[in-house]
Amino acid sequence: MIDYFFLVPIAIGMGLVALASFMWTLRSGQYDDLEGAAHRILFEGNDGPLRDRQQSAATRPSDDQAPHT
Repeated sequence: MIDYFFLVPIAIGMGLVALASFMWTLRSGQYDDLEGAAHRILFEGNDGPLRDRQQSAATRPSDDQAPHT
């Protein structure tokens, strides 16, 4: 029974710390742009998806192999 006198305040303290850190993330704007992070993974700047850009670069002939007209 004496253990509860130590465990309950520790659990309440940990809960308050978790609540305070969650409130801090809300105030600092961590959840404002949830879709932006997903799009930044796929796009580099305004060039389009990285996968499409890499495939088109692989299939596009380089300058020294292009036919000269």
